Amino acid sequence: MGDPKGFLKITERELPAHRPVDVRIQDWREVYEDFDRGTVTKQASRCMDCGIPFCHNGCPLGNLIPEWNDLVHRHDWGEAIERLHATNNFPEFTGRLCPAPCESACVLGIDQPAVTIKNVEVSIIDRAWEEGWVRPQPPAVRTGKKVAVVGSGPAGLAAAQQLTRAGHDVTVYERADRIGGLLRYGIPEFKMEKRHLDRRLAQMAAEGTRFRTGIDIGTDITVKELRAENDAVLLAGGATRSRDLPVPGRELDGVHQAMEYLPLANRVQEGDYRDPAITAEGKDVVVIGGGDTGADCIGTAHRQGARSVTQLEIMPKPPAKRPDHQPWPTMPAVYKVTSAHEEGGKRVYSVNTVEFLGDDQGRVRALKLVDVERTDSGFEPVPGTEREIPAQLVTLAMGFVGPEKEGMVEDLGVELDGRGNVVRDGDYATTVDGVFCAGDMGRGQSLIVWAIAEGRSAAAGVDRYLGADSALPTAIPPTERPLV
Repeated sequence: MGDPKGFLKITERELPAHRPVDVRIQDWREVYEDFDRGTVTKQASRCMDCGIPFCHNGCPLGNLIPEWNDLVHRHDWGEAIERLHATNNFPEFTGRLCPAPCESACVLGIDQPAVTIKNVEVSIIDRAWEEGWVRPQPPAVRTGKKVAVVGSGPAGLAAAQQLTRAGHDVTVYERADRIGGLLRYGIPEFKMEKRHLDRRLAQMAAEGTRFRTGIDIGTDITVKELRAENDAVLLAGGATRSRDLPVPGRELDGVHQAMEYLPLANRVQEGDYRDPAITAEGKDVVVIGGGDTGADCIGTAHRQGARSVTQLEIMPKPPAKRPDHQPWPTMPAVYKVTSAHEEGGKRVYSVNTVEFLGDDQGRVRALKLVDVERTDSGFEPVPGTEREIPAQLVTLAMGFVGPEKEGMVEDLGVELDGRGNVVRDGDYATTVDGVFCAGDMGRGQSLIVWAIAEGRSAAAGVDRYLGADSALPTAIPPTERPLV
């Protein structure tokens, strides 16, 4: 421990500033300002090196947080990235996108602001890339075993990298035209520039992982062909079925799922289009859903020049501080102001959409809303609160309800649980021999850090199935959860 009194000397929690709103909404670059490394070092010194580091339990990856905090405090950044990579394949993704359950579990956070774990993490990996410390790690020996990974989101990529480094011949199949899953086409550029993803993919390709895009398993390649060509198959296709809102007027033009809207904006940044087919420019935009996907829609709408942006949430407004029924070290549901919310717009809580109203051309023009109260039986409308708000573009960002069953999942015949997710055992094996599953496809909608953790753990299960004697980490049972 570099400074046992660091948390007493430095009590203020400092984070990188965001670029000015009037500047950043004119472009799609990340919102964060550069952060002085000296400040990062001081922030890392606040870590108490606890006898029981609850941040480990808060992190599904089991990141060695006190160790790399101490190394940063000692200015040993080279060793810090080694400890960070020991548990996390892609810290530049989690350092930008994870909601940081580790910080909710930080012991210092009991009576002071928690250690800036997430910012120290991303500072380590960004410096490692700058210094050239992140290099391909091809295996010394090949096993001759072939593995197909279906899906190229964080779970699939983590599993693929682990299995390739263990010496197996790994091919990642992606039905989209580029690798990355939601990292590519779901996360807006202002939250994570795609250069971070592209250089990881270049590293993986140099290690020997193969990528095949534009391949829909079950259509372009049959399940029978896929299994015949590989010794094991890992399903990592995510929970891609969006939750819908079946109220009158849902069919109107201008009402879209978030994942119909967001990828188009990302494709503009990729150079595919000059203008997206769905745009918020000059429109009153309503985003239904109060989570991260909804915030992504808000930030995208601001950059496209929306006239107004309103976000609706059926739940009550969360408290500003940790509620008593969500004590430390659990991850509390508290009021958050994301960078997108800083940029403007209105947030409305405890409200439900009753109907989408259209014009003579079949386009949405307004929403009919009603206030609701939460009861033991659900949400009840409050009499006399019905009203209309204008909207020419509506995005539905209410989460996801599991994997798509048609095609690959049905053809494989894997068993599904009561929620429609793929059933796995402690080694992430499905009920079909040689077929494994990791990430949201088996877990349900979850966090990026859980996807990477499950990808790594499923890789260990696949490795054992193939009979290899490797050093892949022991799998985390799919039922095990941290305190979140």
